[in-house]
Amino acid sequence: MFNALNRIISRLDGDAPSAPKENHGGFGFQVLRNTNLQLAIEPWFDFVVGINGRMIDDSDPGLFAQEVRNCAGASVSLGLWSAKGQRTRALHVPVPADTASLGLVLQWTPLSVVSNIWHVLDVPANSPADLAGLLPYSDYILGTPEGVLHGEGGLSELVEDHIGRPLRLYVYNNEYNVTREVTIQPSRDWGGEGALGCILGYGALHRLPAPLDEPVNAPGETLFDGDSAGHFVPATESFVPVAQAARATPPPPPATGADFLVPAQMVAPSTGGPPRGGAKKKERHHAPANLMDDYFKEQEKKSRELDNVPSGRASPLPPPPKAGGPPRGPPRAGGATPTPTPPPPSTADQD
Repeated sequence: MFNALNRIISRLDGDAPSAPKENHGGFGFQVLRNTNLQLAIEPWFDFVVGINGRMIDDSDPGLFAQEVRNCAGASVSLGLWSAKGQRTRALHVPVPADTASLGLVLQWTPLSVVSNIWHVLDVPANSPADLAGLLPYSDYILGTPEGVLHGEGGLSELVEDHIGRPLRLYVYNNEYNVTREVTIQPSRDWGGEGALGCILGYGALHRLPAPLDEPVNAPGETLFDGDSAGHFVPATESFVPVAQAARATPPPPPATGADFLVPAQMVAPSTGGPPRGGAKKKERHHAPANLMDDYFKEQEKKSRELDNVPSGRASPLPPPPKAGGPPRGPPRAGGATPTPTPPPPSTADQD
């Protein structure tokens, strides 16, 4: 399913109309060799698509060389398109006055040649790819010194011609940002599927990514490239840092209307005492000095109401008990306590 999707996307990319801003006309001078080690230009990956601010639309190498000679003793600005991440950058290169040469070997080539790459996805153990040292998900097969590979089936045809024989491949590793030559011997007797023994991805979903050591975009920089014709306008000019905006535009004056909300921590404390008479102000608990006291008083009041504790202001205290104390005998079940009967008078014996 993914192979079919990649084929559809690759066909759409091939049949798409020319977009001069994105693919620069589809052609450029591919760098085949760089003898000037001071130039940050990579062979095979970099294409010269512009010079001195103008796009190159003519394949005549004489015009390009004449433009470079005109900048002898000064510097020339080259527009470079890289297959790593499909991005464009500008590079100012000094041109010697004596030789007027950049030390580059160039060839007019379509940019689509860098689409013929194969992404190594899975490498089973003890397979020909494993024995050759291919790394899964970070290796990309760029080509071979045996010839030019055309289309998705170009690699499979080359592998079929080298069954049982060593095959040299150019492999690029994204994690280490290096290109190496790998020798692999295709075989169908290694115990698994495929002559290489690895799963390969091809198409728009498996193009070369940007190097991992490439710096990311800083805040406020343009993340996407576009123009007004494509209904996309970058917002870099409208971005203003917070610190710069604070220095440039002073804060608005505070409003004086009644609807202006003042935070509680900014309210000035009251200098006068509480009112001597009249009703108690309901907004008294908004003062910052008495905020916690009022909160505790409200909670104490709620606690008293829940506990049904009588208030001292609502009912007076009961009077103390009268002198004499409580009755001596225990009360009967009938009700009131009876009055004790006095004893009868005693009689004395007369002689």
